[in-house]
Amino acid sequence: MPTEREQERLALQGGMKAVSTIEGKGQPKIGIDEFMAVATRFGLTEQALGKIHEILKQEPVGSGPFLANYYSGLTESCVQRFERIARETFGVDYAIATSSGTGALHAAFVAAGVGPGTEVICPAIGFFATASAVVMAGGVPIFADVDHSLNMDPTKLEAVISKRTVALAPTHVMGSVCDMPAIMAVARKHNLKVVEDCAQTCGGRVNGQLIGTFGDFGCFSISAYKIVGGGEGGLIITKEERNWERAQQVVESGGLWRPVRFAPPRYTGELYCGTNYRMSELEAAVDGVQLSKMEQTVARFRHVKRRIAKQLHTYREIQPQQRNDPDGDVGYSLRFFPRDKALSIKLAEALAAEGVGASTRAANPRDDWHIYYSMMPLVHNAEAPEAACAFSCPHYQERGGKPQSYLRGECPVADDLYERVINIGVNQWYTDADCDMIAAAINKVLDALCTRDDSAPAWC
Repeated sequence: MPTEREQERLALQGGMKAVSTIEGKGQPKIGIDEFMAVATRFGLTEQALGKIHEILKQEPVGSGPFLANYYSGLTESCVQRFERIARETFGVDYAIATSSGTGALHAAFVAAGVGPGTEVICPAIGFFATASAVVMAGGVPIFADVDHSLNMDPTKLEAVISKRTVALAPTHVMGSVCDMPAIMAVARKHNLKVVEDCAQTCGGRVNGQLIGTFGDFGCFSISAYKIVGGGEGGLIITKEERNWERAQQVVESGGLWRPVRFAPPRYTGELYCGTNYRMSELEAAVDGVQLSKMEQTVARFRHVKRRIAKQLHTYREIQPQQRNDPDGDVGYSLRFFPRDKALSIKLAEALAAEGVGASTRAANPRDDWHIYYSMMPLVHNAEAPEAACAFSCPHYQERGGKPQSYLRGECPVADDLYERVINIGVNQWYTDADCDMIAAAINKVLDALCTRDDSAPAWC
């Protein structure tokens, strides 16, 4: 029996440990209940959920998973796996998983040098997040008009480039692709960075090359609303290490990405304050699987759209959407421009009556965050410059920056086309028989309301 003096002696001096055993046994922080909460989201029956729960109760889960990228305890975390799949899929050296496509854009714009006193050229048609991320980075969005592909018109760019322009932000809209060779030629001529917004067309190609790999940065929304994604996530890809480092500093403001976390800057501009756009392990687990299916998903969409389009007749009053690369589009929507809005309304109504899901803004031109003049947070920030530094910044004014109004009429081609266009959504799971039936229905309606003309623009 140790004496009282021996018990008081420090363990470092040969005494007994004061704490030798712990009786308390805790439960996993993330355990069976959390697993079942995820399983419930799949809509399984109570019977199936009960069976899963019984199996889990028989399995040791230890301390439970750690659902963050760092310190996950895995040889390759789910986030790291997702980034690896992205590098392999797109053939690039660097990829960053983010919490959203908007976060990816913000990080890329900062990395590209967007800040106070600068401008970024955005397309007049495209989701508000692109222009919003420019403002978040401290820059001012300048809108360029579109062509009949509904994408940024390369021939309109030089008219809006100024000494304040630092980047172009071509957005591949609604499954279609931009004319990237022409856009890149303008960018290189004027020494501008290019941030491709690929949120709506993941898997698209131009001349066989995947979009997102033309510019300095490719940004994707990897979300439930997009072709690839399960919840809310994003992705940045780049070929240059310095681009990757600068974007990582925004995504990882703590500098966790650095080889030596607390080392002094290795070069001017390496370190600056950022935020936290990290993707979670749960999101990455799903998105890694989703991204690995990208090519098969896109191939199904392309087959369906191509089979429908090849059967359509041509009409004097109809102009199909221009396709910068017919084989490279992601075909989840068939679009065309009737001669005027009145015809658009008639055709959309007739197509819907035949069982074809068609829509047009001509019947109800409501506000829409995909058209520049309806991006209200942007419009009202420009009207009240004291509310947004990007517009009232002295650096911007000193460099000749003018107040921006973002009023309808500034991009007349976008104004016109966006209100006339008819959208027919297609489903990747249509059978060939489904495609043939839909094509016949479209021809039936167009034959009744339009004039066949073999010299009219072709569908594909």
